This record gives sequence, C-alpha cells and structure tokens, in this order.
Amino acid sequence: MPFFAELTHHFLPEVILAVGVMLLILIGAFRGEKGFSLVDEMAVGILGLAVVVILLSSKQVDVTVFDGAFIDDAFSRFLKVLTLVGAMASILLSVDWLQRNGLEKFEYPVLVMLSTLGMMLLISADNLIALYLGLELMSLALYVMAAFARDDGRASEAGLKYFVLGALSSGMMLYGSSLLYGFSGTVSFAGIAQAVTEQPPVGVIFGLVFVLAGLAFKISAAPFHMWTPDVYEGAPTPVTTFFASSAKMAAFAITARFVITAFPAITTQWRQIIIFLAIASTLLGSFAAIGQNNIKRLMAYSSIGHMGFALIGLAAGSEAGVKGVIVYLSVYLVMTLGSFAAILAMRINGRNVENISDLAGLSRTNGLMAFFFAMLMFSLAGIPPLAGFFAKYYVFLAAVDAGLYPLAVTGVLTSAVAAFYYLRVVKVMYFDEPAPGFDRSPLAVRAVLALSTVAVLGFWVYPAPIMDAATAAAKSLF
Repeated sequence: MPFFAELTHHFLPEVILAVGVMLLILIGAFRGEKGFSLVDEMAVGILGLAVVVILLSSKQVDVTVFDGAFIDDAFSRFLKVLTLVGAMASILLSVDWLQRNGLEKFEYPVLVMLSTLGMMLLISADNLIALYLGLELMSLALYVMAAFARDDGRASEAGLKYFVLGALSSGMMLYGSSLLYGFSGTVSFAGIAQAVTEQPPVGVIFGLVFVLAGLAFKISAAPFHMWTPDVYEGAPTPVTTFFASSAKMAAFAITARFVITAFPAITTQWRQIIIFLAIASTLLGSFAAIGQNNIKRLMAYSSIGHMGFALIGLAAGSEAGVKGVIVYLSVYLVMTLGSFAAILAMRINGRNVENISDLAGLSRTNGLMAFFFAMLMFSLAGIPPLAGFFAKYYVFLAAVDAGLYPLAVTGVLTSAVAAFYYLRVVKVMYFDEPAPGFDRSPLAVRAVLALSTVAVLGFWVYPAPIMDAATAAAKSLF
C-alpha cells in the first residue's frame, strides 16, 4: 500500500493528533496565556474527532503498515478509544483546577495531546523500535506534567522521582530489547514469534524479563510500583487523573500485545512472570492501602491492586483472558475517572483537601455526591451488581478456565481484603460526624462524576456493546 494511502486509511487518528498539536502550539505561541481556553477547547475537539474517526473505521480489516512497525487491528482501535476518552475527561476535569491555581497555560493541553499521541503509537506498536519510541513520547510528556505546578515542592519532587525511575525503567527495557534482537535476529513481534521456540536460549528469557520489568513500571505493578504513591500524591490532581486513566490503558495494551503475539511458543515461561506480578500487586494493593489517610495515596495503592487483577486475566494467556482484560480496563477507566472527579470536588473555601477525614458526614452536607462516590467505591470493591464485580468475574473466570486455581483464589481473597478500605470511605461519608461542606464543584466535574456512576450502575443492564467489542478485539491478538 502506498505511503499516503497508509496514512489516510490506518494512521489517520495519529495524523489528526500530530497536526492538531502543531496547530495548538502555534495558537498558544501567538495568543500567549490568553489562548488557554481556546487551546483547551480545541484539544478536546481534536481528541473527540480522533475517536469518531476510529469508530467509523471499526469495520476495517486488521492491517500491518510501515514495514511491520504499526498495526491497525480491532484490539488497538478499542484501546485507543479508551485512551482518548481518558485524555478528554482529564482535560475537562483540569480546567477549573488549573485556573484556580494560576496554572492556566496552553502548554498543559498540548502536553496531554503529545502524551496521548505517544500512547496511540504504543498501542499499535508491532516491533520493539515502535514500542520504545511510543513509550518515550508518552513518558517525556508525563515527566513534565508531573511537575507542572513547578512552584509546589511536592509536584517538583513527584516529577523528579518519576523522571529518575522512569529513565531507569527505560534503560531496562532497552537492554531487554537488545537481548531479544541479538538472540532472535529481528525486532518485529511476528519475527520474534517465529524465531523463539519452546526451548529458547536463556538470553531470550533474560530479554523478556527486562522488557516486562520496564512495562510493569509503567502500569505500576509491584514490585515496580515504588513511584506510584508519591507521584499520585504530589502531582496536580488532574495530572494524576491522566496517569491513572489513559497511561494505564496504553501501557497495559502493549504488555498484552507483546507477550501474546511475540511469545506464543513460551506461554508457560512468561506466564510465570505475569503470575508473580499479579500476586505481588494484588497483595500490596490490598494491604498497603489500609493505613492510608490521604485519598490520592489510597487511589495509588488501589490502582496497583487493580493492575494486579487485570494481570490475572492476562496470565491465562487465552482469548477469554484477553477479553477479560479488555472488559476490566474499560470498567477501571470509568471508575477511575469518576473517583478522581469526586476528589477534584473536595474543596473547602477554595482550598483543595485530600484527607479521607474531610469526607466525614458528606451524606448530610452533599447527599448526591456521597451517593455517587459510594457507588464508585462499591464498584472498585467489586460488589455486585456494579460494573466492578463483572470486571473481576471475567478475569477470574479466565484464570479458572486456564487451570490457574491458586491465582484465582488469591485474587478473590485479596479483593475481599481490599473491600475493607473502600467500605471505610463509605462509612466515613455516611456514619461520621459532618466535616465542613464542600464548595459547589464545576459543571464538568459534576458531569464526569454522574456519568461514571450511571455507567457502573447500568453496566449489567446492557453490557452487550462492550462485550461484543471486547470479543472482537481479543480475537485480533490470536
């Protein structure tokens, strides 16, 4: 296929974002700080246009372009939509916060779009070089965003910590990639799949371990989670929302594609690594969050645990397992956006508060917000019939079908432990003496909170669109 045809047929969403970024930079450069609102609104519009283009191309056949570097399939299209939705919601949630804190700079939405472009390249990466370039484009923008509130010591520390540890993980991934190339003689996932047999050289196993360690850092799976609590707490809350939503979607998507398509002959070997990451993440995410008093640190440990649950589905190594992972990520995205909308609404006399105790008696000062937040907490805990229950059900079912009974049992037990700290938040809101009421939150925050709650409440009523799309997406990896 000619280069221009490849651009228009299979690379159009990325082209839209790339051209959009350049356009927004020009507008911001000419209009200065006065251009923030315009750039912000245009960024949401451009991201929305990319979503529409992907949805219109959903019937296209799966195609590999650019000499095998980039793949356009149902799996990538599904995960890209999730990533773009997370980016749009993150920008919408950030407007009021940035204005109140004197950070209404046009660079913020531009950085979100640049990082999202990297995520889309990462999701469609079909060789090691494309994987690394997409990951770095995503990460470089995230490093800057973590320290966007540069006069805030906590934000600067978060940015520095994320940058240093991120550079370490990139080095590990690069080293692993070089080992894989050296032993397989190719950088493409399909080529590696042909070169790696059931008895691979030990160098291939080392390379696989190093690359998975780098990817585990990006999804904050234990024991590579060390940056997560501090960065979640220190970075501006809208940035944390973006970290917890879109970045997780992209990193998990490439992890699934990498192990499933590049190493089908050694499923037993990579499954052991994934099982270790899953057990460590669910255990840490369940127990370490119990003593947290800061709601953002609690959400950080919660995200570690949830990545562990999603890894349980991936450990199955089957089509059902990947389908469970896709459903899990979809539900997790909604729950995360809703929860961070509620955290952004925690403001007293114009000052943001982050302690769980600040939610005391919320049911009596703001009953609707308390109800929405409680439903999201119940869903994160996996209580039926909310969406979080079905998300866990599908990954545990895939693990059982694959014969991974101890892993499934570990997931159920750690899920029960994790329910304690979610229910503690509900108890504080409904049974403690009221703390001062929150300020009225902006429309965008209330809208994201309400829509997320409706989605987790109504998932069981009509899950067919998500389930059908997840089934088609999972098939494209096998």
